[in-house]
Amino acid sequence: MDFNDHGKLAVVEVRGVITDSEDVVRQLSGYRQDDKILGIILRIDSPGGAVAPSQEIYSEILKIRASSKPVYASMGNMAASGGYYIASATDRIFANPGSVTGSIGVIMAFSNIEGLIDKIGVRPEVIKSGEFKDAGSPTRAMTEKERKYLQHVVDDVHSQFIDAVAESRDLPLNEVTKIADGRIFTGRQALDLKLVDELGGLELVIEQLAIRAGIEGKPKIIQEEEKVSLTDFLLGSWSPTRSLQSVTSPAFTPSLQFLWNLN
Repeated sequence: MDFNDHGKLAVVEVRGVITDSEDVVRQLSGYRQDDKILGIILRIDSPGGAVAPSQEIYSEILKIRASSKPVYASMGNMAASGGYYIASATDRIFANPGSVTGSIGVIMAFSNIEGLIDKIGVRPEVIKSGEFKDAGSPTRAMTEKERKYLQHVVDDVHSQFIDAVAESRDLPLNEVTKIADGRIFTGRQALDLKLVDELGGLELVIEQLAIRAGIEGKPKIIQEEEKVSLTDFLLGSWSPTRSLQSVTSPAFTPSLQFLWNLN
């Protein structure tokens, strides 16, 4: 008989830019339904990423909480913007004093290549069904009306971010709004602002979660190994830098991002 069989904690890692939720949600869902897993740690080292995947991970964490299985967040070097968004859904958040977190905000970046098009002598022609169908087109300057329209979209998603943090962290909405201007905080600053609960690394999180889960002695840690195909390795498509550039660089098809952007 395996005496560790009923003393297991699972660790799910979120590393790099959040571009997709499928793998993280699959792991979280599996551990939620596994009665042998008594608690889950979300280990985050991410500047955030796309809005919808972040929201899908957030929603799955709420399901874990609703199941009465404890789920804690452990911040590594960074858990900013979307990284903080998903952390806020957990029962308890741990950060290192120097972890970078916060950045409660939304960004939507566009490219304008109108000058380049003029130089090469190309003249785009657009047929559209509505006034705003090509808002943000890279082939022309954005009108003031389009800018206001897109700003409303960004503002709505921003308010969703603020609402989620206020509700999950049990903080007054006006207090979250005051600091939801995109600024980052150290883990120590975030503790003072009640954005995190305690300072400490992964080992402390494991220790505290084991106590919360009623595990006596050292828990058995379950964690999937990251799978990188030979093709991805040779092409470098797994690289965090490449992934970051693909999301932070203004694109022809912009998307809403919960992302701490240094560009």
